[in-house]
Amino acid sequence: MIIWVNGTHGAGKTTTSSLVQQLIPGSRVFDAEKVGETLMDITPGLPATDNFQHWAPWRPLVVETARHVIDYTGSTLVMPMTVLVEEYWREIASGLAQHNIPVRHFVLHADQDTLRDRIMDDRVMGPSAFRLKHLEAYADAASTWLHDEAKVIDTTHASPSEAAQQITEACQQGAQTPA
Repeated sequence: MIIWVNGTHGAGKTTTSSLVQQLIPGSRVFDAEKVGETLMDITPGLPATDNFQHWAPWRPLVVETARHVIDYTGSTLVMPMTVLVEEYWREIASGLAQHNIPVRHFVLHADQDTLRDRIMDDRVMGPSAFRLKHLEAYADAASTWLHDEAKVIDTTHASPSEAAQQITEACQQGAQTPA
């Protein structure tokens, strides 16, 4: 099974995913961003883009990497990764479905002011124009398709521990969330 933790920058995906992994015995965190980083290391570089998700190989490589890790370990993967382009989500979800890998899709949500404050106050990454730029794209995706495709966990006033507990309980109850 894959527990996909979606949402924009500042929503708490990385922290929450780490806590979910601790709550689900035998699970592992797989950050699909590492697949993008591998593609960024290709020389000479792939065509210029502002987001590695736009490179066509990223999406099937995420699917295949997840599939192989699950086949190898037999464990649940917790995947913190922002996907705001509906076409990209559908490609990933259908690729996983072709391999009979169940996906529990969650979106960590917070209001725009909270997200902006978290990004600006981030002590690890510092303020980031790249992360701020995605707030509008997240709002668009949330209002058009994303919130219909996943169980939404509001993190505006919830701690990462509370969000992790909600995700874990939903998965343990066998809650079917749309893929």
